[in-house]
Amino acid sequence: MLHNGMAKNTLTLRKFQDRFPTEESCLEHLKLTRFGERHECEKCGKDAQFYRVQKRRSYACEHCGHQIYPTAGTPFHRTRTSLRDWFYVMFLFCTTRNGVAAKEVERQIGVTYKTAWRMCHEIRKYMAIVDGDEPMGGPFKTVEVDETFLGGYDKGGFGGKGKTIVVGMLERGGNVTTRIVKDRKTVSLLPHILDHVRPHSEVHTDELHGYREISMWNGYWHKTVNHSKGEYVCRDTGTTVNSIEGFWAQLKRSINGTHIHVSPKHLSKYLGEFEFRHNRRNRPEMMLSELMLAFPR
Repeated sequence: MLHNGMAKNTLTLRKFQDRFPTEESCLEHLKLTRFGERHECEKCGKDAQFYRVQKRRSYACEHCGHQIYPTAGTPFHRTRTSLRDWFYVMFLFCTTRNGVAAKEVERQIGVTYKTAWRMCHEIRKYMAIVDGDEPMGGPFKTVEVDETFLGGYDKGGFGGKGKTIVVGMLERGGNVTTRIVKDRKTVSLLPHILDHVRPHSEVHTDELHGYREISMWNGYWHKTVNHSKGEYVCRDTGTTVNSIEGFWAQLKRSINGTHIHVSPKHLSKYLGEFEFRHNRRNRPEMMLSELMLAFPR
């Protein structure tokens, strides 16, 4: 388990270094998290203590010698980079608001850019898996839905060459989920809304034509705000998409300031990273703990 101080107080580099001072401590953490102190051996079937195998990232059953590999099935599987470096990069991802560039990882831990790039992308994929996509909204809940353009070349904010369209759904005061879509038509947008927003939700959007059929589905109350008329909060209904637009603004600042450019091929990984961070904004000290305790058995 992680040190209690990591859960109760703001995570600092000193606390991180105290908890994971050596390569051995990192591997032991993986072993305990995934297998516990003892478990039933998959080969001999006996309840067993597993002992460290020297010069290998494995532990052996006390009865039959069957080996388990704590890194298997994790982002660190078959990597030559030290676990301590991996854990440190995860620490960086969890203690920065704007993300971590591969160049920064290359500089800080002294690996090649190719290695740093791979580490960052594996961690982003893992953050998305840990975050998951729980349905949002429901009775008496409001979900804001909006789409934006990312990457490529801008044309006054209305798309442009090489741009990717992303739709986002954000529960007011709650979590956000994003999905890449091919266009802004109803057939592309509505299925994601129905998949991720519970019935009996109040759904706020702008006046985009692609959202017009939301109210046709039983249990969804659809309200719009008219941006074309300079309206950002409807005076009569209180309808707004300011929260999801705030998420877009933070995402774009981070991409432009930290990564400069993100290719459409890898955009989903960056979206998963920023969803993970946003959805834990009220408990930032727990981000690393959640990552470090979520390794599957």
